[in-house]
Amino acid sequence: MADVIVIGAGLNGLVAANYLAKAGKRVLVLERRAIAGGQAATESFGAGFMADALHAGGQLRPDIVGDLDLARHGLPESKSEPLISLLPDGRQVRLSADSDDATLASIRALSAKDAERWPDFVAFMRQATTFLDAAYRTPMPRLPHVSISEGLPLAQLGLKLRGLGPRDMFRVIRMLPMSALELTEEWFEADAMRAAIGAVAVHGSTLGPMSAGSGYTLMHNWLNRGGPGHKRVEGGVGRIAEALVAALKARGGELRTSAEVKTILQDDQVVRGVTLASGEEIAASIVISGADPKHTLLDLVGAPELPPEFVWHTQSIKMRGSVAKVHLLTDGDHGLPNGTVVIAPAIRYVERAYDAAKYGQISQAPYLELTASGKVVSIHFQFAPYKLRDSEWSQERAVLERIALDTAAEALPQLRASIRETKSLTPLDLEQTYGLTEGDLNHGQLILDQMFFMRPMPGWSTHNTPIDNLYLCGAGVHGGGGLSGAAGRNAAAAVLKA
Repeated sequence: MADVIVIGAGLNGLVAANYLAKAGKRVLVLERRAIAGGQAATESFGAGFMADALHAGGQLRPDIVGDLDLARHGLPESKSEPLISLLPDGRQVRLSADSDDATLASIRALSAKDAERWPDFVAFMRQATTFLDAAYRTPMPRLPHVSISEGLPLAQLGLKLRGLGPRDMFRVIRMLPMSALELTEEWFEADAMRAAIGAVAVHGSTLGPMSAGSGYTLMHNWLNRGGPGHKRVEGGVGRIAEALVAALKARGGELRTSAEVKTILQDDQVVRGVTLASGEEIAASIVISGADPKHTLLDLVGAPELPPEFVWHTQSIKMRGSVAKVHLLTDGDHGLPNGTVVIAPAIRYVERAYDAAKYGQISQAPYLELTASGKVVSIHFQFAPYKLRDSEWSQERAVLERIALDTAAEALPQLRASIRETKSLTPLDLEQTYGLTEGDLNHGQLILDQMFFMRPMPGWSTHNTPIDNLYLCGAGVHGGGGLSGAAGRNAAAAVLKA
């Protein structure tokens, strides 16, 4: 019998498992797939065709890396790369958080005023993301009843906000509900600048740069990337999962792959273990799920076992995935510059790409983000909604691939001739293969009514559930979204405190 069962070997599940094993708990991680990593999987799609399946880059929060001593277990350093926006006239906008000479020269070609403002914008974003990181560390209270012990961390967070100074404090507060368009209009005059930053804001979300709250998602994505471009891990994001697995085993924890959990067992609203798809029952006094809240609560627990109002709130979590991936194995002569390459030439271009998703259509002029790792080119495609109005994804894979390649090849003339194999992942693949309900990378959209103390739903922001000793640790809870591991760290802290 394990003390704790963790459902899912994604990064949050592995981070939570490591913290609990470090605290002396007997931990068993159960993973449905044959490989660990979840969204941080680097996997083979054919001979010589290894790719980061869903995320081109990522970085665990530095405190997690230090707490779990992951460098000793093989975690390489993530390296920042610039964001490079390709414009129709052949120019490139290069954006880097270190404001190097190449970045400033690139911006200056668009606007001398924007080049002058870029270092100040980066400094402001550093302040904003420092606050957001502190917020993600802070346990959210279960409103409307806030105890003194819950109120103290919030008071400390308020002091951190005041510590930004009056000007930046109000800027950060205003940024959360703002649209990326409104924010960038206050800083930059060149539309290409606004578009490149607006693309970062909506990456992974079903929002447009004119949507309220895309200021918050800009802050969130900038924090997780460490700037506008991705932080890349040598060997792929799967190296992060490998280090976490090695650390877990060194601490006495166990990982079982190809072990799909079908049911979370409970008696009188108290968890007692899980049943696997094979029929095997495994007992545990605590179960932590890294799966999304809808799947965990409605499928693994089951609506009949939960209070009706809670079920209604769970059903109301907004998922709305609209991301697809197209991976290309090339001969190496693909022509991509080094960096996170973006096709988002104008702010209205990105907004129109989002418009298609609102009407259940695949964008015909999508916002693309391309990254290269050796001969493999990975295309992040937005917008491709999970729910298509007039078709099904079983019929649209070829359409997705055609649009992705046509759009990319227009900006990168060498690309098409270099392609040898193609592997696409539709939103339905994200659900069926990677366990992401409605193909939502964030386990629930990062929107104003699903953030902080309202994540995953109002009144349940403390990682616990109506089933005693059943906790949530995936991207759908506070601190989640991306590959930071913050949600897993926070969930482990909640378990140990209880």
